[in-house]
Amino acid sequence: MKNILVIEDETFTRTFFLRGLQAEGFYTIGAENGRVGVQQAREKLPDLIICDILMPELDGYGVLSALRQDPVTAIIPFIFVSAKEDWTDLRKGMELGADDYLTKPCNLKELLRAVTVQLEKQSLLHKWYAAKSQPIPEQPSTDTATFAATPDSGSPSNPKLKEAFRFIEANYHRPIALGDVAQAVGYSPAYLTNLMRRQTGQTVQRWIIEHRMAASRSLLLETDQVVEEIAAKVGYNNAVHFFRQFRQFHGTTPQAWRSAHRSKASSTCNAV
Repeated sequence: MKNILVIEDETFTRTFFLRGLQAEGFYTIGAENGRVGVQQAREKLPDLIICDILMPELDGYGVLSALRQDPVTAIIPFIFVSAKEDWTDLRKGMELGADDYLTKPCNLKELLRAVTVQLEKQSLLHKWYAAKSQPIPEQPSTDTATFAATPDSGSPSNPKLKEAFRFIEANYHRPIALGDVAQAVGYSPAYLTNLMRRQTGQTVQRWIIEHRMAASRSLLLETDQVVEEIAAKVGYNNAVHFFRQFRQFHGTTPQAWRSAHRSKASSTCNAV
């Protein structure tokens, strides 16, 4: 059952969304302001977040920036629902990494449609990652796991994006985030996010995580290192954060992934 976090300071609207989602079979979490919303997102790791923009303590833009900078919450689908209707407001939200933007008044049917679309996209991504993570026979074992996680469409045309990918590949094992990559290539975080989305269809943070996930899969498959060691080697200060994000990407735990894929590799070798 999918779990959805609703961050909304207006009690009536928050209750309306929560009850409507519950009626459709979703588990729900409510947060009355942005600060509480960020805390709930980090603690509960919902499958999707719905968020207002104009809120006390921390507005919706601040919420999204905080979550996209945190490796643990960076890939959670995020939908803005706001009374702000200007194109510049929508543009700002999308540049910060929002997945959708609905304007108030918003009826339940519109909200559910947006939620369904984002959850379906997330499910497709999980399947794609699972397909990409099939074991490759006879790869040499290594403690540092080199690889290339680049766009399927080929190398980006913008030279700054090529620099961004080089920086990510060289530093994914450190606790880097969007701001570090933007500084390295000389762009603002918002501009780099927008440019990366146009060129690759993904955010900078997602590419960082893809490098980390690819490295972790290699280490899980080719070494006997424990999860805590692997987490530290691919850029996570907290093994629990790594565990949660791996499960978000692959739909299973690192230990279960290792067992399943080693069994597949063994079966393939025996068949040959």
